[in-house]
Amino acid sequence: MTGHAENGDEGRRRGRRSRALKAAGLTLAGALVLGAAVAGWAYWHLNSNIKSVDINNALGDDRPPKAVTTPTPSGTVSASPLPTGSLNILVLGSDSRSGKENQELGGGDSEGARSDTAMVVHLDAGRTKATVVSIPRDTLVTRPSCPLPSGGSTSVAYNSMFNNAYSVGGPVCAVKTVESITDVRMDHYIEIDFAGFARLVDALGGVTVTTDEDIDDEDSHLKLEAGTHDLDGAQALALARTRHGIGDGSDLGRIGLQHKLVKALLEQISATNLLSDPAKLYRVADAVTGSLTTDTGLDSLTELMRLGESLRGLPADEVTTVTMPVLPAPSDRNRVVADEPEAGELWESLR
Repeated sequence: MTGHAENGDEGRRRGRRSRALKAAGLTLAGALVLGAAVAGWAYWHLNSNIKSVDINNALGDDRPPKAVTTPTPSGTVSASPLPTGSLNILVLGSDSRSGKENQELGGGDSEGARSDTAMVVHLDAGRTKATVVSIPRDTLVTRPSCPLPSGGSTSVAYNSMFNNAYSVGGPVCAVKTVESITDVRMDHYIEIDFAGFARLVDALGGVTVTTDEDIDDEDSHLKLEAGTHDLDGAQALALARTRHGIGDGSDLGRIGLQHKLVKALLEQISATNLLSDPAKLYRVADAVTGSLTTDTGLDSLTELMRLGESLRGLPADEVTTVTMPVLPAPSDRNRVVADEPEAGELWESLR
């Protein structure tokens, strides 16, 4: 009888363990399914955030040639599947989006679109060094004829302000104008609006910037004493837009502040281990993709992640920021023109 009782107790224990294991297995399976569903929804949400423009199709073949990438020797296998060739990306900061959030931050409506910030980002082959060249928005240029989404094209415009290209023909005309004045092929296009930039800075936990002089700009509503400041998104955006409260009030002074901000953002991103904080990583990704317009070559989360991963070996101190050499325009001292041959030599170095 004792033996039978012991066997019965053992059987019941095995049964309880079996049921417990089954329950644990079902719980784990449920958690995995739920996790996969959440991950799938997050990917879909972030991916659907991205807006794109088919710039390559719109511009056709009448463009500067693509940079020649040295092929991998025959019979060898690349150590990394990530792209490593040189790349030129036109990055625009615009006030083109309507909506309450953008309007509160100073953005215009869709009919008054302007490119407040224009930077050509050149990544060297190997992606370990980069040069960021700002084009002053007040630069007088010859704006080429640009195709319009509705059909037809714009007329050529002489002595036109650079940022009018975006106003007239959107991203396509902005790219065509940059290529016409630089003779450098823009491999990609990235545009972020006011609200998106502010949300990105907030998602990163702010940004630390050191200013060399006091800032008091009634237009951007920014007041800062000279020194080091921890800025939130709205303050960082105000800094990027400030021009009348510093120096001679020209666009060149604002570009100097934008360069400081670019370096500070890169340092903040490098110092933030986003992979160890999934919630923060999602907030950053949502902030970026939610206000992003790209060319069709970067219009998926997968392509953006590949670009980001290819830049892991690019430290902030290897990013050089410069402004296209300019001088006051003879026709209007409040405007500038490219200073040649220095401007041409700069663009040639990026081909």
